[in-house]
Amino acid sequence: MKQIMIHPYLVFQGNCAEAMNFYKDCLDAQLNLQTIGESPMAKEWPAHLQQNILHGTLLKNDTILLMASDMGEPQYEKVKSHVNISLTCTSKEEITAMYSKLSSGGVATRPLHDFFMGTIGALTDKYGIDWILYYGNN
Repeated sequence: MKQIMIHPYLVFQGNCAEAMNFYKDCLDAQLNLQTIGESPMAKEWPAHLQQNILHGTLLKNDTILLMASDMGEPQYEKVKSHVNISLTCTSKEEITAMYSKLSSGGVATRPLHDFFMGTIGALTDKYGIDWILYYGNN
C-alpha cells in the first residue's frame, strides 16, 4: 500500500546551494543538486539563471529530509512562512550537535531544555527557516 508523504520544500532566491550545503553539514546528510543549466529546460531560461538550483534533495539513510530550489517568484522574497521544520533526533548528543550547527549564524529562539517528554529547543537559522528540535527519552 502506498503512503502519503509530506516533505518540506524550501524556496530560495539564488542561495539554495549555499543553504542546502549548510543543512547537509548540520544534518550529516547526502545532497543532490541540479542546476537549471543541467536540466532539459535550460534553453528556456536566461544565462544569468543557469547556475540557480532547479531542484535539490537532502537525504539521510535513503530518506528525504528536505527539498529545495531557487525557483521562487520575486514577489515572495520577503514573505515569511509560518511553517516550522520539526527535527526528531535519535540521541541527546545528536540534538545538542544539530542545535548548535543549525543555530550558528541564526537566532536561538528557545534554548534546548528538558521537559516531561524529553528535550526540545527552537531556532531560526541564518536563512530565516524556523526549526523545532526534539529528542524523546522513551
